[in-house]
Amino acid sequence: MSYKMTGKILTDLVMTILLLLLMARQITGDSAHEWLGAAMFVLWVLHHVFNFRWYTHLLPGKAEPLKKLYPPARIVRIIVNFLLLLSMLGTMISGVILSREVFDFLPISGGIALARPMHVLCAFWGFVLMAVHLGLHWSMVLVMFRRIRGPVSSKFLKIALPVAGGAVAVYGLYAFIKNRFLSYMLLTSSFVFFDFERPLLLFFTEYIGIMGLFVFLAYYGSRIFRRPKSRTKS
Repeated sequence: MSYKMTGKILTDLVMTILLLLLMARQITGDSAHEWLGAAMFVLWVLHHVFNFRWYTHLLPGKAEPLKKLYPPARIVRIIVNFLLLLSMLGTMISGVILSREVFDFLPISGGIALARPMHVLCAFWGFVLMAVHLGLHWSMVLVMFRRIRGPVSSKFLKIALPVAGGAVAVYGLYAFIKNRFLSYMLLTSSFVFFDFERPLLLFFTEYIGIMGLFVFLAYYGSRIFRRPKSRTKS
């Protein structure tokens, strides 16, 4: 595995961990939340540096037909990526405005009344979209798993993976409803309720389950757009 690929994997892994920690502001505290957010910003920039070539291939060449360059699966990925980009920018800009420590040196005054609901809206949409983004690239994760784990019975995988994924998705749906995600994503509530009596392990288990729900939906949903390969008779 190349150094660049290793760097990309480590960056994405740390970003996923930071994302879960950032959703636990009431546990980490405001100061740690700001520093974790700043670290996420640095890794987010690094992620785009690693994947800069993706942007260079968005526009078609002179000899490339649009239909071939933009199949349905790629259109979905482009939409998800740009929505994720917008949500991350919204989270970071509102976070800078709300900052009382890390970015307190910046000459920013006012805007808090708008920044607070914007931060909640973009943060919860960003969490869901990042899980969808991961799900759309889940086949790459499975390939890496097979390389590390070695050969496994294809029949076993065909049964075990959907069953395990489905179980995680069902639990994730329960956690999604329990944690009132939809109310924050639709901004019917800008105050994030937090149950301080809930064990820390249960909090992260629920949020990992929610992430798993959208990874599952994105991965198996994206297979709808995949065309079966044509078979030629020998």
